[in-house]
Parts: sequence; C-alpha cells; structure tokens
Amino acid sequence: MAEPLLEVQDLTTHFFNEDGVTRAVDGLSLSVHPRETLGIVGESGCGKTVTALSILRLLPPHGRIVAGRILFAGTDLVGLSERQMRAVRGNSIAMIFQEPMTSLNPVLTVGHQIAESVRIHRGASAQAARSRAREMLEMVKIADAGRRLDDFPHQFSGGMRQRVMIAMALACDPKILVADEPTTALDVTIQAQVLKLMLELKAKTDAAIVLITHDLGIVAETCQRVVVMYAGRKVEEAPIAHLFARPAHPYTRGLIASIARGKAGARARRLNEIPGMVPSLQEPIRGCAFAERCAFAVERCRSESPRLTEVAGETGHRAACLRLEQVLAS
Repeated sequence: MAEPLLEVQDLTTHFFNEDGVTRAVDGLSLSVHPRETLGIVGESGCGKTVTALSILRLLPPHGRIVAGRILFAGTDLVGLSERQMRAVRGNSIAMIFQEPMTSLNPVLTVGHQIAESVRIHRGASAQAARSRAREMLEMVKIADAGRRLDDFPHQFSGGMRQRVMIAMALACDPKILVADEPTTALDVTIQAQVLKLMLELKAKTDAAIVLITHDLGIVAETCQRVVVMYAGRKVEEAPIAHLFARPAHPYTRGLIASIARGKAGARARRLNEIPGMVPSLQEPIRGCAFAERCAFAVERCRSESPRLTEVAGETGHRAACLRLEQVLAS
C-alpha cells in the first residue's frame, strides 16, 4: 500500500471550560491513504467531529490539541502557524460540514463563495474564478449553473445546498476531503444521491475521503476501511468486509446489531440497543471505556486499558479488547 497522505498519531484534544476539562479525543491514531475512503463511526459524543476539527485546526477557542501529531505529506499540522494553516484548509484538505446553512454565508451568492476560495488559494482572476465556480456547480449536477451562480443559499433546497458545499470543497482539487455527517439533515432519497455524487467526484478527482458518520449502513456502501470510536478512543479498525463479517469489539457488535433490517411487508421488530450510557469525558477513564456497558467485561477490564490487538488471520483488523478471544469465539 502507498504511503499515507495523512497520519494522526496519538491525538489528544481537550476542551477547557468552567466545569473542568472534557477529554474529547484520547490518544487517537489513524491514517488516510491516497484515493481511499476511510469511515469514522460511533455514536454522538464519541469524538468524531472533534477529530475532524483537530485535523483542520478549526477548534473553538476553549478547545486545544494537548498532545499528538497530525502529519500531512510529512508536515506536522499541529506546529503550523494560523497563516500557514489557511494555505492548507480548502486547498490541500477541505471539509464538508453537517449543516450547509450554518457554513454558507447567507448574504453572499454561492458563486461568490466558491470563487473566493479559488481566488485565495489559486491566485485566479475574478473571471477565471467565476468560470471555475460555474464548472464546479455543473460537476455537482446543479442545473442551469450559470444562472444559479448568482443565487443565495436560501434559494437552494437542502440537498442542493449540500451539493454547493461539495462544489466549494472540491474547487481547489484537495487531496483529502473530510465529510462530517454530510447527509444527516437530508431525507433518505437525497442522502443516496449526495453519497453517490461524492463517490463519483472522488473517482474523477483522485481525492481521498474521510467520512464521519454514525450510520454503519452508509459506511458499508461507501468506505474501504473503517475506524470505530468510543469515548474519544479508537476501539476497532478494519477493512470494511472484515468489520461486518467478523466484528471483534463488543461495541462494534452492538452498533451492527442496532442497524434496522427487514423486508418489505415483514413484521417490524424491536431494534437492539446498547444498554447504559457513554461515560463522562470530564473524568479520567480507568480501564476500558466500554466496560460498564459490556456483556463480556470482567474486573480486569475496569482497571486495565486495552491495547489494539491484531485479529488473527485478518491483516489490518485490530481491536482494543482484553477479552478479544472470548468475543470472537462467541
């Protein structure tokens, strides 16, 4: 396999506020290779979005990377100045946010917003930047792109606004596209269209995608590899086929069991659920973060932190579980 485009090494991100310290990401490591789609999954509050914001150095004022390295093409992004990071964002690494209406400027036309990125990063003239903006709207299949350049965000539907965000993100041909829950606010039909579009554009541009989602169904359809996060930690990592065929961490098994399945006309069944609550990230977690919710846990799990262990016979499949053999045998 080619050298990774992006390597996150032992990333630790904390939020500091009046209530104390929230340990949002706790020693996370992952890699993204050229032209691959990597999924990062987990329930709300597990650290997925904070990981993305850390990579792009877009944390709010009370958030801080306190340890770790983020290597992009050999350069540690953590050590760059804000001015140097602005040259990376939108140019080499771009991000699609969950809700486009909070990311698009409501008082500027979509054409202006796409063209602005091209002018800043590529030094293009106003005319060339507008031409590129039109080309990008056409690429994301927005009809009558030349006229719609002068429309404002509120004049687009939710699905169309998400297409505009994709156009803006890809306008400077980034090497990595970070998509944070890009279809959450859309209905199922539009979700499928947007995901298909992202994959088509990935094939055209050769960009790698980091897809952040809570939906394992989306991951199964779009990703080559997946990282499962829980309470700010990576608990499992695997090629997508291995993850679904033989999930090795009890938390991953719980996520897969909770996916809605069934045939048309079949009697609805109650969805499986993972009992208990995610532990507070304001307190240091001893042992395995999932221990209190895990049917396989023993006393040792509550005091000893598990390390990622290779699943026998499955290259690239690792899980952080002290009871790995028992889980796989069940």
